[in-house]
Amino acid sequence: MTASLRVVLAGGGTAGHVSPMVAIARALQDSAAEAGIQIHCSMVGTASGLETRLVPAAGYELDTIDRVPLPRRPTMDLARLPGRFRRAIRQAGAILDRRRADVVVGVGGYVSTPVYLAAARRGLPLVIHEANVRAGLANKVGARRAAVVATAFPETVLPHARCVGMPMRREISRLDRDASRSSARRSLGLDESATTVVVTGGSSGALNLNRTVAAALPDFAAAGLQVLHLTGRDKQVLGPDGTPVSSPGYHQLEYLDGMEQAYAAADLIVARSGSGTVCELAAVGLPAVFVPLPVGNGEQSLNARGLVDAGGALMVRDEAFTPDWVRRELIPLALDGDRLQAMSVAAGTLGVRDADRTMARLVLRAAGLDREGDHS
Repeated sequence: MTASLRVVLAGGGTAGHVSPMVAIARALQDSAAEAGIQIHCSMVGTASGLETRLVPAAGYELDTIDRVPLPRRPTMDLARLPGRFRRAIRQAGAILDRRRADVVVGVGGYVSTPVYLAAARRGLPLVIHEANVRAGLANKVGARRAAVVATAFPETVLPHARCVGMPMRREISRLDRDASRSSARRSLGLDESATTVVVTGGSSGALNLNRTVAAALPDFAAAGLQVLHLTGRDKQVLGPDGTPVSSPGYHQLEYLDGMEQAYAAADLIVARSGSGTVCELAAVGLPAVFVPLPVGNGEQSLNARGLVDAGGALMVRDEAFTPDWVRRELIPLALDGDRLQAMSVAAGTLGVRDADRTMARLVLRAAGLDREGDHS
């Protein structure tokens, strides 16, 4: 009789949660097919996160529950929190019952805690993945009840955790930058032979990165460097006349679907240091300059630290990323091929390309369906 498995994956709010969740689901489908297991994966998020667009686009069904963030200050929201949280747990439980879940997989975020607690009440095996060096509250709660706790970084402290790396899209984990460079540059309208710096602040952009790059365009041009600037949605960089700024070798896009193209085209990238970005750049061996997000709990600096210490990246504070720093540090680095090659090799030593398959194996094992076992 063919074994079957119904998996509910929980997470959302940002692409940093949704992307690994989708990668795990796809690897689960592949692993289940290889093992002759019938599998159905669905996902739980909120109605306000990026999962409402990204999950259906990936081909998965999405159920939603209420978003219940923990208030940072004493307000009326804090008084309403217990009732709202109980409601979210009931919603999560109803979804698990309707989906007839056999195992629950969570990647953190606001949506995960109610799902974790609903799963625990039903005695369902729970597998969690923590993407950041500093674990989030949801996964700290979930780790106490989980059958498996996996992390992207070895420094993450959670009970019984094991480091597996970051699950990522196969288009990135299997990328051969050298083999793909020319075609990627052609598809992006870039000069195939020019040394290329990619600058990105993520899908929402980064104001200081955008301002600094725009101010440094004469320096990039004088050095003969090509710049692909991903400014962020609705964050186009305009000149005094209201038209997009221009300079020799400068190419501006608001957003790029398929960052593997930018990774393949780049000799060096300037980026924020979200956990997904850090792990992807290590996996593809792309030298980086990280400019961590200057707000929050400092998690982006922690995420980047291991790659910086290994020699695969530099890190500069947001307020220190100025046109003068670009002239003194960034441009000489971009022109130093030997140094970039050394950084690429160093980054690759930390890169993990099979975390999605490892997570799939751990989920099957938690469900009692990993026939080969897990001896790693």
